[in-house]
Amino acid sequence: MFRRAILVLALSLPMLAAESRDAVIDQTLATLTRVVDFEQAAISPDGASVAYVSQAPGGNMQIHIGSTRITAKPKGDADESDVAWSPDSKQLAFVSGALQLANPNGTNVRALTAINASFSNPKWSPDGKKIAVLAIENASRKGGALVAMTPPAGDVETQVEEQRLAIVDVATKSLQFATPANMYVFDYDWSPDSKSVVTEATFGSGDDNYWVARLYRFDLGDAAPHELYKPVLQLASPRWSPDGKSIAFIEGLMSDAGNTGGDIFVMPAAGGAPVSVTKGLSASPATIEWLRDSRELLVGENVNGLSGFARVAADGSGAKLLWSGAEKVTRTDIIGASIAADGVTTAVIRQSFAKAPDVWSGPIGEWKQVTHANDAVQPLWGRAENLNWTSDGLRVQGWLLYPRETPAAKLPMIVQVHGGPSSGALSAWPNLNLASLAASGYAVLLPNPRGSYGQGEAFTQANVKDFGRGDFRDILGGVDRAVETGAIDKDRVGIWGWSYGGYMTMWAVTQTQRFRAAVAGAGIVNWESYYGQNSIDQWMIPFFGASVYDDPWIYRRSAPIEYIKNVKTPTLVLVGDRDGEVPAPQSFEFYHALKTLGVKTKLIVYPNEGHRFVDPAHRRDVAKRLVGWFDENLQMAR
Repeated sequence: MFRRAILVLALSLPMLAAESRDAVIDQTLATLTRVVDFEQAAISPDGASVAYVSQAPGGNMQIHIGSTRITAKPKGDADESDVAWSPDSKQLAFVSGALQLANPNGTNVRALTAINASFSNPKWSPDGKKIAVLAIENASRKGGALVAMTPPAGDVETQVEEQRLAIVDVATKSLQFATPANMYVFDYDWSPDSKSVVTEATFGSGDDNYWVARLYRFDLGDAAPHELYKPVLQLASPRWSPDGKSIAFIEGLMSDAGNTGGDIFVMPAAGGAPVSVTKGLSASPATIEWLRDSRELLVGENVNGLSGFARVAADGSGAKLLWSGAEKVTRTDIIGASIAADGVTTAVIRQSFAKAPDVWSGPIGEWKQVTHANDAVQPLWGRAENLNWTSDGLRVQGWLLYPRETPAAKLPMIVQVHGGPSSGALSAWPNLNLASLAASGYAVLLPNPRGSYGQGEAFTQANVKDFGRGDFRDILGGVDRAVETGAIDKDRVGIWGWSYGGYMTMWAVTQTQRFRAAVAGAGIVNWESYYGQNSIDQWMIPFFGASVYDDPWIYRRSAPIEYIKNVKTPTLVLVGDRDGEVPAPQSFEFYHALKTLGVKTKLIVYPNEGHRFVDPAHRRDVAKRLVGWFDENLQMAR
């Protein structure tokens, strides 16, 4: 009865915000929804053309080369994505329902596949005769732990939909699977002779088993896996050297599939022990690509909260930083660049707090703007300040985003803790929540505490078996540093976050009375019960050192529920009812405790949402409640 009553309340989504506040958020939403999003930039091997995937507000994802649209559906009623140039720059593979092929002028578009499958990440073989592509046959939903989980019913059994590697012959359109039916492939690369592929793969579910993926080689015509390496931690981005002698990859502590950081390792392609070539690097590599001489790799990396590019010697003799900047520079969704065959010309998507995304091309750091889709979009917030501070002898970095108009009085500030924890806040065009806070008059601190990317792998691993302790001291140090700027009212500070940021919010209010208000989104209050509730428990072992059944104490010492009677801070709790990554019962447990203890709180459960919300009405409601809660409890009512 108790849970049902809360769900009914959430389904009705009552409006709590004042009319003026609604107007501010609606204006912010209107500004953000004018922004054209860019999903991918891909430069042709000859460096002459850039294909990009964009999505206009309310539209489908589209592929363009200059003013030419590359499409299999002229009516524009389907998403088109995942661009891959042929080695001779004369053809373009992409995904639109099927794997498609087209000329760069948009002509001769044709489907290469006929099976019912969800395709992604096509790559041409070096000889130009075949295209490899990841495929999930008869997919019932999008993959990944962020999407809404299927509600459990009856005899509960995990439905495993494997992502296999398919090889398509361009001339004959024949398709053969290169990997077995019981294996999930996350990423891969061709051998230079076009006869083999190296894969990052695991047996069983891809959602849960990413954290135990290994490096395998598959030879075409033989689906038997040849294990090359079992990593100590997580691996990503396997890349075969152009001379065929070596395989490079990134290995490190990664809490989320696809959000990469770590050290770069190189191993013999025939097998053998990998060697770190970035040991001690004070940055976090996110993407790697071999340069054509096979002696260096081009690396996209997080450098102290900045995007950076470096050349790293494959023999471990050193790294040379080519460029870094206070912006987010990507080729898809993480730091990196699409690079032409000359090893110099690149295509990237650039954005920052001050500028919405667009596509640029040229040598690293000397890019020229290719698209101008968002030139007219202006931010509704102010400048961003790059802050650094010291905590327990560690260098810590974060961003302080100001509102557009700075009053004479000191500003209230909200600490926004990122998810992960293996992630990082960069200077990027804000999402609705961050934009709404800044547009409503709040300064927002985005700290990158230990456990984050940006300071090297030792820093990323510094919160292992220590959640809520050293990382929380880093966050408090960031609050002190922001107050030192002279612009922040130390008595009007709030905290909020989602996922790991939601956990850190729950932890914060059990440890200090410093925050006047808090909002916990999809947070974790009890690591012991969470272990058995979530759908991706494999991620926890590297961070806690053992399962909860083998070492319950290490989970208990970092659980907010253990200190729940300390809470006095008014706290709003938000969660999706079908969240598999951080299940809703964690929010119920936290809310129930606060209600029992007489702490001001409210729980909002959003129907049919997973860890990442997709319903625009729900996203808007989250932003309004977020700002409204801080207005109410930081005495900011308008």
